[in-house]
Amino acid sequence: MKSMRKSDFPFEFILFLALISIAIAHRTLSRQGELPVYNPADLNPELVPKNLQRVGHGHTVADFKLINQNGATVTQEDYRDRIYVADFFFTRCPSICPVMTHNMEKLQRTFLKDTLVRLLSISVTPEMDSIPVLKKYAVRNGVIDGKWNVTTGDKRHIYELARQSYFAASDMGDGGLQDFIHTPNFVLVDMQKQIRGIYDGTDDGEIRRLIGDIRLLLDRPFP
Repeated sequence: MKSMRKSDFPFEFILFLALISIAIAHRTLSRQGELPVYNPADLNPELVPKNLQRVGHGHTVADFKLINQNGATVTQEDYRDRIYVADFFFTRCPSICPVMTHNMEKLQRTFLKDTLVRLLSISVTPEMDSIPVLKKYAVRNGVIDGKWNVTTGDKRHIYELARQSYFAASDMGDGGLQDFIHTPNFVLVDMQKQIRGIYDGTDDGEIRRLIGDIRLLLDRPFP
C-alpha cells in the first residue's frame, strides 16, 4: 500500500479549482432551468488527458464491463435510458470513502422509488476488492441490488474509464501495479451517457446540489 501514500494536496487544489469553475457554469444554466453538458474542453485541463483537452462536443462515457457485488457482469446496457451517479472508491479506504459511501446511500434512499435513477461505485483497488469483499461491503452499507452496483474489474480498464471518461484524476498513469487514483468526485451521467455535473461526494452542500440536479434531469431528461 506504500504507493497510495502520495500527497493529495496537488490533486485536491486542482479539484477545488475545477469544481469552482464547474459550479459557476452550472449555476448560470441552472437558473435557466437546464443543466450543462460537460465536455473535456469545459474542464480544468489538469483533469483531462492531453489528447482530449480540445474536445468541445460529443463526449460520452465509454462502454464498460465490470463485475458487481453478486458476481454479475455490469455494462453500459444496465444503465441504458437511466440517469446515474458514478464514483471511485476502495473498501479499505479509511478517509474519504466512508463519507462517500454514506452519501451514495443517501442518494439511494432519496431516489429509491425513481426507477430512472441508479448508482455505480467502481473500485480503484480491484486486486483487493474481490466479489466476496464487495458483497460484505455492500451488505454493511445497505446497498440495494438493482439500484446500486458496487463493482470491480480489470484495473487498466477501470483507470482508463476514470481518466478518459469520467475525468476523475489529475495525474496520468498506465493502470499498472503502482498506479493509484483517489478522488471524491461524484459524476452525474444522463440517459445519453453525457456528463451533466461533477460534485464533491464528501460535502453535504454538494450532495444537496446533486439531488436537485438529478430532480432537474428527471423533469427534463434530454438536453
